[in-house]
Amino acid sequence: MTFIKRDGVLENDWATHQLYTTANFATKSKIVSFFTGGLNFQVEHHLFPKISHVHYPAINRILKQVTAKHNLPYFEQPTFWSALVSHVRFLREAGRK
Repeated sequence: MTFIKRDGVLENDWATHQLYTTANFATKSKIVSFFTGGLNFQVEHHLFPKISHVHYPAINRILKQVTAKHNLPYFEQPTFWSALVSHVRFLREAGRK
């Protein structure tokens, strides 16, 4: 899937582009959140970079509702390990193309 038109313009608005190209992982793990400084909430971090990571869990719940209501993507892996496996699969597939 390409996200940039030939003229260099994004196909979607900036926020929608962030939803298509960003994924969270292990958002229910307080340990992962502590050690990553909240960067396991990548979607929230990209959409709201100036908001403290302590607010990301609340924003996460709101964004899931809003994206579902508007039929927008919201990518999230339940654990660190599932995110790592998903990333390795993505790299393997990208390398084959």
